[in-house]
Amino acid sequence: MAAGGLSRLERKAAERVRRLREEQQRERLRQVSRILRKAVAERSAEEGRLLAESEDLVTELQGRSRRREGLKRRQEEVCDDPEELRRKVRELASAVRNAKHLVVYTGAGISTAASIPDYRGPNGVWTLLQKGRSISAADLSEAEPTLTHMSITCLHEQKLVQHVVSQNCDGLHLRSGLPRTAMSELHGNMYIEVCTACTPNREYVRVFDVTERTALHRHQTGRTCHKCGAQLRDTIVHFGERGTLGQPLNWEAATQAASRADTILCLGSSLKVLKKYPHLWCMTKPPSRRPKLYIVNLQWTPKDDWAALKLHGRCDDVMRLLMDELGLEIPRYSRWQDPIFSLATPLRAGEEGSHSRKSLCRSREEPGPGDRGAPLSSAPILGGWFGRGCTKRTKRKKVT
Repeated sequence: MAAGGLSRLERKAAERVRRLREEQQRERLRQVSRILRKAVAERSAEEGRLLAESEDLVTELQGRSRRREGLKRRQEEVCDDPEELRRKVRELASAVRNAKHLVVYTGAGISTAASIPDYRGPNGVWTLLQKGRSISAADLSEAEPTLTHMSITCLHEQKLVQHVVSQNCDGLHLRSGLPRTAMSELHGNMYIEVCTACTPNREYVRVFDVTERTALHRHQTGRTCHKCGAQLRDTIVHFGERGTLGQPLNWEAATQAASRADTILCLGSSLKVLKKYPHLWCMTKPPSRRPKLYIVNLQWTPKDDWAALKLHGRCDDVMRLLMDELGLEIPRYSRWQDPIFSLATPLRAGEEGSHSRKSLCRSREEPGPGDRGAPLSSAPILGGWFGRGCTKRTKRKKVT
């Protein structure tokens, strides 16, 4: 035994005492928790004495309960009643008309009408995974720009919106006709792969999801550059990664637009990711000089207290009312006018088998490029960026 130290038997005895105290504390916590769940009138005198003797535990459990209720309320979807929503849209329309430099931030909520799930809604990807439920698959090639996408493109054409900053990887802003220079796809685009060996980086727009073989920290798509022969990579920025590509992320334009903005309209985003980008919120400016913030989302966001106006409604519903208030007609999406077909680089001979994703086509009856002769599958699929990203958040079960 070391001088002044405890013997092995004494250390083991002290460890047993510590574990016993911890177990007694846990049991006391369970007892107090069971009592607190009862109505006051149903508690016995003995239970009342136990609560009085356990003030610290009662305070801790009540604090936990308040935090749980707060989190639950934040996840709830709230809808303004129709008259209140119309009043708020009139106020938003006035802000859009008077804005000198309006920037729109978009999230997954603007694509739910295209049958692409969001992340944090009641049936969102992360919400279902946290509940231990499986997520449904979706064929992203069937998704088309929504009313909100088309409205944003129209507002840009009318010079009412100067720039769009999107968290979405679904490529629907591009397909709605929004110019590449007018948008920043901060988390990439599922239809674009690039060669980083070429200077400047050489882009290849495709008519299929290029992320089939890619995942977190693994971005090579399996195809090669037509110019230099180097491996192509996708443009997706997964959770835990830092986006370094110039395009389609276009961070430079996003920060410039944010610095010039006097009004920001957030559509369908929880803002839990965007809030981490201080350059998008002009945090270096004094509060009086920061842009006015307008938020359209069904759930709570961490920027609600900063907002000049919060509209609780679905993006398509709000944008339909807004466009009507502004006296603008919402253009209809047409696959025949989808710019992705004119921007796309066709696969070279021998590359047809480099992917198994369904390709976009101008007509739903027409087989897409690379699909001719391929066996048709009725099984729904997820894009690589979507499915793999979800898998990273699932907890592995321990093998016993």
